[in-house]
Amino acid sequence: MFQSVPRRTMPTRLVRPLVAPTTYTRAFHQFTGLLLGVAVAMVHPGLEGGENSLGYAVWLLVTPVPMLTAFGLVAEARRFEGFQARLLLRPGDESDIAITRSRTWPDRRRTALWLVLRVECGWLGLAPAAYGAVMAITMLLAPATQHGLSVNGLTFGGGAEHWWFVPLGVIFFVLSVYYLAAAGALLTTLSTRLLGPSQSERLVLLERRTEQLLEHNRLARELHDSIGHALSVTVLQAGAARQLLDTDPVFADKALGAIEETGRRALEDLERMLLLLRESPEPAAPRPGLAEMQSLVDSTRAAGARVELSMLGTLETVPPVISREGYRIVQESLTNVLRHAGPVLVEVSVSVDTESVELTVRNGIGESSELPRRTGGGSGLRGIRERAALLGGEATAGPHDGYWRVRVRLPLRWAS
Repeated sequence: MFQSVPRRTMPTRLVRPLVAPTTYTRAFHQFTGLLLGVAVAMVHPGLEGGENSLGYAVWLLVTPVPMLTAFGLVAEARRFEGFQARLLLRPGDESDIAITRSRTWPDRRRTALWLVLRVECGWLGLAPAAYGAVMAITMLLAPATQHGLSVNGLTFGGGAEHWWFVPLGVIFFVLSVYYLAAAGALLTTLSTRLLGPSQSERLVLLERRTEQLLEHNRLARELHDSIGHALSVTVLQAGAARQLLDTDPVFADKALGAIEETGRRALEDLERMLLLLRESPEPAAPRPGLAEMQSLVDSTRAAGARVELSMLGTLETVPPVISREGYRIVQESLTNVLRHAGPVLVEVSVSVDTESVELTVRNGIGESSELPRRTGGGSGLRGIRERAALLGGEATAGPHDGYWRVRVRLPLRWAS
């Protein structure tokens, strides 16, 4: 089945170079290059005599080359030219143009070649376009005069009988703008090739971007685990308190206290994440680790779940990164229990030996539980597996002997 093409696609493409702001910002960039060439030509060979000869035009193109080459070999020239090119050639899309000083001789040679081509494009791009625009305006105005108009030795007759100069002038003007847009596009392509990041700079930028993405993903997991657990506990506690407010005010008071404590911890976690995102100089609060496991279990019990905690081994031997990630893994597992299984019996086991930390969270599966049908795992289980994989460990989740079990093993040697 054929897909219809909008009728205005082709006219839009034809009109776009005439109205696009980049056509005229690039024209201004060519104008600055033309001025630079004129400034050099004013010194030598001068701008008087022989202006209309081909040899004189070629001489104007060749004369600035030595001076431009010398300036391009200066390290700071690349930064200066990069700023201009970003602003005028690629406004709003600047990633392909570097704004750093030249660090290597290949960068300096590329900058020198860019400066030469920039001035040449100023002469060969803007000058013919400006000449064509002047010719077009002369054609447009000539029929309105009695004796016509002349420009550069060409005469255009006046009077109504020369009305055809008007549409011809419009066509000539449009072609001049097209030529100007094409010259600007060529200059933009040259800028990305000659002022773009070198291979080593691209690798540095890629590494920096990768580090930022990894950090953002880590913070996203932190927020998901911390805030998700807090909201799950809060919702369950609020529902229980509402139901038992009249019949069991003591329990309702404890539930409200648990909500307050859970909310306070969530706010602390949120503040710590925001400090990291803002790169604030203020030190962020320390992230919880396996030493705070009892507090995590208590908050889960406050939500109505029956949690049994078993901890074997010495936590002091666990590296901080393993301890923090292990805490988040157990927290996410308990959150999944509260969301999908409700207030069931949960067994949490933390075992530390000389080689690894083993975390196990096991809970009963109710008849309404969706867990057996989600063996592929949602975002929570996926986050648990990602945390384990980043630390060189492994994680499994699924039904086991009539229970739902999450089991994670984190080797200690990866963090040593």
